[in-house]
Amino acid sequence: MGFLKRLWGYITTLFRRTAEGAMNPEVEIEQAINDARKRDQELRNQAAKVVAHRTQLEAKMESAAEDVGEAREMTKQALLKAEGAKSEGDAAGVDKWTRTAQALAMKLQASENNLGTLKAQYETATGQADKAKEAVTQNAMRVQELAAKRMELLGSLEAAKMQESVNKAVEALSNTMDYEAPSLDKVEEKIEARKAEAMAKAELREATPEGAEAELKDAIGMVQAEAKLEELKAELGLTT
Repeated sequence: MGFLKRLWGYITTLFRRTAEGAMNPEVEIEQAINDARKRDQELRNQAAKVVAHRTQLEAKMESAAEDVGEAREMTKQALLKAEGAKSEGDAAGVDKWTRTAQALAMKLQASENNLGTLKAQYETATGQADKAKEAVTQNAMRVQELAAKRMELLGSLEAAKMQESVNKAVEALSNTMDYEAPSLDKVEEKIEARKAEAMAKAELREATPEGAEAELKDAIGMVQAEAKLEELKAELGLTT
């Protein structure tokens, strides 16, 4: 039984963590603020019932106080009636009003007891109502804090998305430079190799009879060109 319980706890924890990892941060933020608002509304409804109970007790206390005042006044009147009957020698009247005064006195006592009970209940209800209002105020501030935090988190989330996009672009550019385009060092190496190969071919050509013949022709050509220049200078009278 203990093994199955631990196994179930492991499965539920794994499922919860997997679900949490798969959730969209924006959805989590909205869910958090919606839950807070729902709890706030529930708290307000409960607080309203507590405050309403206090208000009802206030009305009952007023009615009970009126009952006490009325019973007290009627008891006094019954006592006066009994005293008047006694002065007149009316034994029946004395008995009647004395019994009435006793009944009214019992009613007065009951009314006072009821008023006392209501006052105690009212004190308790007042304390509960004050706590309920304080809880509503604190929770409303908490909801406002969550709303402000929501804006902050959404801004941070957008910044994170932008940074992720930039990181992907930089990574793609780096991969392109690394794998698709030759580096400058490689280009320079190829150019130097071609220059070296061309110079080597020229050097080898000069070492052959054909190369020497070509060099001789070039020298003769230069002499002939110099002679032609001197001829033209003489025609122009530019000889020194």
